Amino acid sequence: MRTAVVWEVLEAALDRRVKTAGTAVLDVLDTGGGTGNFAVPVARLGHRVTVVDPSPNALFALERRAAEAGVADRVRGVQGDIRGLFEVVGRGGFDAVLCHGVLEYVDDPAEGLRNAVDALRPAGALSLLAAGLGGAVLARALAGHFAEARQALADPAGRWGAGDPVPRRFTADQLTDLVGDAGAAVEAVHGVRVFSDLVPGGLVDTQPGALDALLRLEEAAAELPAFQSVATQLHVLGEKRS
Repeated sequence: MRTAVVWEVLEAALDRRVKTAGTAVLDVLDTGGGTGNFAVPVARLGHRVTVVDPSPNALFALERRAAEAGVADRVRGVQGDIRGLFEVVGRGGFDAVLCHGVLEYVDDPAEGLRNAVDALRPAGALSLLAAGLGGAVLARALAGHFAEARQALADPAGRWGAGDPVPRRFTADQLTDLVGDAGAAVEAVHGVRVFSDLVPGGLVDTQPGALDALLRLEEAAAELPAFQSVATQLHVLGEKRS
């Protein structure tokens, strides 16, 4: 549920890249890819995936997960981060770059995103996923924390207080501006987890067909700007300019 919308968009983008690149096997870079939530499914499609992550424990789990999925020969884990990306991978060597849950935590999001785009071949696909401001404001308000909701609205980083575990959140406009400044054209924007974080889990678990219906609702709302503005996460699909 949490990644279904992103995966659907990403899989379609990889299919298009296969056709334009004229090769069945793509080189994919997953920055901050951790234990392989996306890397392993991408490898199952037949592509080569390099995961760059600062955590040795996450990379160890990635290796085990890839082996269990039978794709160990197509998944490579490298310790590093997006700031020093080109200390561990080459520039311009990838058909697609995943930058999921990274920009919230780097000191300079613009620099990080430039590195992600610079790792792409011309016309390569960028998949960017980051925390959305509106979703956090709505969640705090619905929980009765109205002062924190207002604080998040006013804070330049979108934080609701000192106890906020997320260092930075974005609006859709902020992300699309960052993508454009980094040298990529924005192809689509999607709201992710518009409803699923707000619906009681018991309701979904006990009603027959509720999970599938909620997923269809998420997919229907994902491309509508009105719902993107209150999504927990925002996904931007871009293409590196030639």
